[in-house]
Amino acid sequence: MAISATRVAQKLSGALSRSFTTSRVAAANQLTVRDALNSALDEEMERDETVFLLGEEVAQYDGAYKVSRGLWKKYGDKRVVDTPITESGFAGMAVGAALGGLRPVCEFMTFNFSMQAIDHVINSASKTFYMSAGLLHVPIVFRGPNGSAAGVGAQHSQCFGAWYSHCPGLKVVSPYSSEDSKGLLKAAIRDSDPVVVLENELLYGSSFEVSDEVLSKDFVLPIGKAKIEREGQHITLVAHSRAVMLALEAAKTLAGEGVECEVINLRSLRPLDEAAIVQSVIKTRNLVTVEQGWPQSGIGSEICARIVESPAFHYLESPVVRVTGVDVPMPYAKSLEIACIPQSHDVIKAVKKVLKIIK
Repeated sequence: MAISATRVAQKLSGALSRSFTTSRVAAANQLTVRDALNSALDEEMERDETVFLLGEEVAQYDGAYKVSRGLWKKYGDKRVVDTPITESGFAGMAVGAALGGLRPVCEFMTFNFSMQAIDHVINSASKTFYMSAGLLHVPIVFRGPNGSAAGVGAQHSQCFGAWYSHCPGLKVVSPYSSEDSKGLLKAAIRDSDPVVVLENELLYGSSFEVSDEVLSKDFVLPIGKAKIEREGQHITLVAHSRAVMLALEAAKTLAGEGVECEVINLRSLRPLDEAAIVQSVIKTRNLVTVEQGWPQSGIGSEICARIVESPAFHYLESPVVRVTGVDVPMPYAKSLEIACIPQSHDVIKAVKKVLKIIK
């Protein structure tokens, strides 16, 4: 018996609807870092009317990297504030607002420009709680892209993780994934003290799989806790921000050669989750640190010192090796830029050196 054209159309429509529904569910579990940050800002601004965002081009333009997309239309001029190009000025205003009972999120278009405002970040924000004998909190977030970018030269392309994590009074987080970005930014906004959130420009468009828990408005990550991204028993790789990607790529390649790396995503640079690193090194007995910043006085240097001073030192079977950026200002030429930033093959070479697979 022939099926009518109407019945065929209805069946086809139903099949397409089910197909599209499935696609939407799958897409919901993929989240870019940019959207994770945007979601965190939106949820916290909705939750707490004292939270507001200020910075260059964050309002009508939706942010230089579109992290604040849609927030100005939703919350208006009073809570999403475009500022002049004067980091010292708007960072000082933000600290004053925090002392006055608000919770500002101060965006630097790049953390290289935070040098203009470092007096307010360090002397005004980070030291006030101590200098007031605990009477005055400064609930402020300083956030924006940090670390090596692409084709922007020396004045736009360096990591400030070591700079800011050096200073007592600040908490410093360095997210890698979408889960990190959303959970840590929400935690930073809710914190009673200054938090520096070091994002990475090259990761903004990267998509990561996330659980339904991450998509929840209640999702918050604790500051000061690292995450084991991959378990292994032969060597520990410790990294933060985009360097976690390099460590994971290297670990995947090495697994094919019979070397199982444990990859630790620090998430937080201050406080540093020393216990997680020590526990892992006691298990694997070998350590390589990976970062895109400069070698001298870097995050890797701090981790090496902590291990030497901890019980894990007595378990080491080889000296610790650091994989870092080259100790020069970032060149503009693309070929030189690539040569200055550690790649996954540099991590593989370091692992093989530590494990004495190569000399």
